[in-house]
This record gives sequence, structure tokens and C-alpha cells, in this order.
Amino acid sequence: MTDLPLLQRLARVDAASLSDADKSLRVLPPALRPIVPGARMAGRALTAAANADLMSVLAALEQGTLGDVLVVAGGGGDRALAGELFATEAIRRGMAGIVIDGHCRDTATLARLALPFYARGATPRAAPARAVPEVQLPVVIGEVEVRPGDLLLGDDDGIVVGSETELEAAIDAAEAIQSTEGALRASIQDGVSLFDS
Repeated sequence: MTDLPLLQRLARVDAASLSDADKSLRVLPPALRPIVPGARMAGRALTAAANADLMSVLAALEQGTLGDVLVVAGGGGDRALAGELFATEAIRRGMAGIVIDGHCRDTATLARLALPFYARGATPRAAPARAVPEVQLPVVIGEVEVRPGDLLLGDDDGIVVGSETELEAAIDAAEAIQSTEGALRASIQDGVSLFDS
């Protein structure tokens, strides 16, 4: 047990350890991949239902604050819903990451920015900006519902989602799992068989 805030504790554990600690936690589709391997993300969901249009993404981004993760339900289509300008603004606002259930663009620049960014793929073609914005409502990513204020933990293995209550209940076990596995890995590296541990 520690006195650190929950998000700081989440940022120190792996998605796999958290998922093992509570197998009922939601996990976003594995097709959502980080633009930059090795990035770690922990933050609070700020949601947008894009409907294959940029207006909801822009409206949600304008509301973004410190520690928010912009979570965008793309709504289908094969056009980019975010790129370097959106990511740069998210950094300026102190946001913790962007998750696009759809495509992005400007990946070379995104790879150089200090912001965890997940998407299904990339395309140079931008989506239009015409629809009425839909922000801060529950969205469905794959078959997983993400509600405004949910907490997200993301790394190279994927993104785990839960309410603050759910993750408060799981964090002690996740930290214990990570500590135990770290000790086992060190033992194996020292020559002890996994099967003798």
C-alpha cells in the first residue's frame, strides 16, 4: 500500500499486471497500436464520438486538461481523425494521451512527440469537419464501452480501462504481481529454472 495518487500508481504498473489483477477489467481491441513503441499512458477518459468527422475530436480537444486521455470512437471510414496539430495541442494542454478507434496521420511527427498515441492505422487523407460535435458521452471502442472519467492504462501490450473504483480495488494486486514477476525474472536470469521457482 502506498499514499501515491492512483494515476501515479497506475503509471508504474504494466497493462498485463493490471489485467491479471482483475480479469473483469475492460481491455480495448488489440488492433489499437501505439504509434511509438515503449510509450506508457495513464489518464482519465475525455470521450468523443467522431462519426467519421473531425468536429467531435476538435470539440473534445478544446475541453482537454491535465491528465486527460482523448478517446475517440471513430465511427468507421478510412480517413484520419487526428494528426500532428491535434497531438501538439494535446501536449500543450498537458494531456496524457490520445486513443483513436480509427486512423491518424503525420506519423513521422507523432513519433517524435512526447505523447502516447494509439490508432488502428494511418492514412494521409483527413476526415471532413461538418458534423455536430458529440463529446463527453459513453463511447464504444470495438465492443468495449468507455465512459467519461474512466481511467486508462496503456503500454505496448494494449489499453486497460476501468472506473476509479475498479482500479482502486485492483492496484494493490497489480503491484504485487509486477513485483513477484520481476523477482522471478531476475532469478531466471541468474540461472534458476522457471520450473524450479
